[in-house]
Amino acid sequence: MVLFLHGFPLNSYQWRGAIARLSPYRRCIAPDWLGLGYTQVAAGVDITPATQVQMLAALLDTFSIRDVDIVANDSGGAVAQLFLTHHPDRVRTLLLTNCDVENNCPPPAVVPVIELAKKGRFADEWLAPWVADKNLARSDKGLGGMTFTYPERLADETIDMYLGPLVESPQRKALTNAYAIGLAPNPLAGTESLLKQSQVPVRIVWGTGDTIFSQDDAAYLDRTLPRSQGVRRIDGAKLFFPEEFPDVIAEEARKLWGV
Repeated sequence: MVLFLHGFPLNSYQWRGAIARLSPYRRCIAPDWLGLGYTQVAAGVDITPATQVQMLAALLDTFSIRDVDIVANDSGGAVAQLFLTHHPDRVRTLLLTNCDVENNCPPPAVVPVIELAKKGRFADEWLAPWVADKNLARSDKGLGGMTFTYPERLADETIDMYLGPLVESPQRKALTNAYAIGLAPNPLAGTESLLKQSQVPVRIVWGTGDTIFSQDDAAYLDRTLPRSQGVRRIDGAKLFFPEEFPDVIAEEARKLWGV
């Protein structure tokens, strides 16, 4: 089985193209994170990368699944690294795309989001206007221009799929803000020594047009993970390129899995 771990503020819909291409080779599961997408969060649950790891382990236990291949992007990559350090025997392979690393977590570009979220303003001041104005969402000041390689291809329906549930009620806005707040302090602090002990095969695929995570982050992962199979760089691709280039994800996953 393969777990697809999405980015922020997206949800599992991000992986639809990759799943269509890889489902003949693996059972595919793409959960929404607690606080994002269409999840229901129990009262009193802290929304942090650590609790996302607990959620994933419980999900696998529910399905009686022992170990998995993981494909991850953005903050999903941070959770993937944490899952690997907490459950090294449950990960067969790891395919990482642009994401957090210990020495750049959270990255500077995300700090303003976290600070707004702490004031209870992120969902209202960033996400709600994008839902209301899809052209703004696709602009350089919106989700599309900041994180998609081809923002003009971002359909109205896709924007609604991602952002609509995050601003549909005061309760959901609070959960969205809580997700952002959970990205600090550095959830990957102390993981490097554990990652250096990993014997899990890893492939890194990195968009060079990303303005959130640097090219140095890919190099860090490559030298830190002992069984890294190197970095493939996608020229000009921005943070959420896995949605836009599902053929690349499928090609690299099949090579990593040997199928």
